[in-house]
Amino acid sequence: MSAPVDLLIAPRWIVTVDADDRVLEGHALAVGDGRIVALEALETARGRWPDAELRSYPGHALIPGLVNAHTHAAMSLLRGLADDLPLMQWLEGHIWPAEGRWVDEQFIADGTELALAEMLAGGTTCFNDMYFFPEVTARLCADLGMRAVVGMILLDFPTQYADGPDQYFEKGLALHDRYRSHPLVRTAFAPHAPYTVSDGPLERVRTYADELEVPIQMHVHETRDETESALARHGERPLARLERLGLLSPALAAVHAVHLDDAEIERLARSGAHVVHCPESNLKLASGFCPAQALHEAGVNVAIGTDGAASNNDLDLLRGDAHRRPARQGGFRQCRGPAGRDGAAHGDDQRRARARSRRRHRLARAGQGSRSRGRRPATAPHAAGVRARLAAGRHAAGRQHVTDVWVAGHQHVRDRRLVTLAGDDVGARAAAWRERIATAG
Repeated sequence: MSAPVDLLIAPRWIVTVDADDRVLEGHALAVGDGRIVALEALETARGRWPDAELRSYPGHALIPGLVNAHTHAAMSLLRGLADDLPLMQWLEGHIWPAEGRWVDEQFIADGTELALAEMLAGGTTCFNDMYFFPEVTARLCADLGMRAVVGMILLDFPTQYADGPDQYFEKGLALHDRYRSHPLVRTAFAPHAPYTVSDGPLERVRTYADELEVPIQMHVHETRDETESALARHGERPLARLERLGLLSPALAAVHAVHLDDAEIERLARSGAHVVHCPESNLKLASGFCPAQALHEAGVNVAIGTDGAASNNDLDLLRGDAHRRPARQGGFRQCRGPAGRDGAAHGDDQRRARARSRRRHRLARAGQGSRSRGRRPATAPHAAGVRARLAAGRHAAGRQHVTDVWVAGHQHVRDRRLVTLAGDDVGARAAAWRERIATAG
């Protein structure tokens, strides 16, 4: 007996992002109970399921939902605070004091809702988060129906969230237990950085991650000062220290990874660890450029993230400003070829770009795999006037072209309007926070 189907989505193109790299015309996704039941020729699908609702998108391309591999979602409320400063001056002089004053559960709730509205409207259907009060973020995502990997934050020092490593672990493990079987929300250990977490807690992370089979995300080698300070303090660079502690493994997503030497790139490749490239954030904070092409050529899985809106100004993977779009920045910095081809992906570069997109879903650990059958329906960015290729969407499309978004069969954006979040209410609460923070000075 065939599975029940209640919806047929029929765009002009379906970009499968599967192992065969197919771009299909004249096909439809058959959706039932929130899952893709089949990918069929349109006429075949209409014949098999005549009672299903048919939604036609004659000028659209349907792609898997975008995955933002690194965020601090609630920091959307700190957007624009202390712009154009180097990382440590930005963190120590402005961000950490502001967080100590303002961040509580209500801040997280309002900031995360603002981030979810922005991400969904731009076609992002899964994000990998690291921030305080992750219980609030997880609850909001579960209630809304957003796919997320929520970080179990860890620092050596007390914050408004926990008084030290023991309490960070206690709260994180309780969060993991609560969502260990959730269909959309997963957890990851999230030690902030090598310079904020000492050896003892990092060894506990390794032990728990191994026992629970939970991934780890961590800021690593973000600035030159970080690596030089680590040498002075520990006698070794951060990546060597993580390897000594047993953390350099396929479970690790090393965020930023800007300042790497050739030996460290090879070490990452041998370990099976992943790298999350945040090009706009690194540019804004003057941290440098991740050697993404060298990492890719060495066999390291490189995903794209935005970082938080406070260090990037938005959470948009398809930014309309083509010169600063994260996917475009990351892609252009990885494209190399003969004269006349720099700055555009052709041939092998296109295939590598699509392979990175597939692996980004694997890194997130929250998707349904890269096969069409069984995948939950995701995003339909409009691509009229552009070739039906994922690379074309990466280089030419912007968030203004995203018209409809589904997560787990539930439609969150329809005809460019949010349908599961009250945008006006979210905006009003964000404006109230901006006023409070700006007025306080």
